[in-house]
Amino acid sequence: QLQASGGGLVQAGGSLRLSCAASGRIITRNVMGWYRQAPGEQRELVATITSGGTTRYADSVEDRFTISRDNRRNTVYLQMESLKPEDTAVYYCRAYLPGDTYNYWGQGTLVTVSS
Repeated sequence: QLQASGGGLVQAGGSLRLSCAASGRIITRNVMGWYRQAPGEQRELVATITSGGTTRYADSVEDRFTISRDNRRNTVYLQMESLKPEDTAVYYCRAYLPGDTYNYWGQGTLVTVSS
């Protein structure tokens, strides 16, 4: 299971930190990531991080968001800075192994950025 938290309402230019804790069946060499889905839009990748710390970001959040993970706590974080109204979405965390059936999603946490 993945439990996400940290969403909320923030003004443009503000910051938020999302957290996602994994429990149950955990494969420590997994990839963990954050995705988001805005109203009327498809879910899109925000950022991912491997167990070794290799990161990948969507162009729209590069230089504003930072993904990190604590392997001892099986937790992934997303530090979001300089938030924009277009960042408003439900943010989902994910833990998966590429090419494997191991693929879990969290329940989503809503981030609303007001202008």
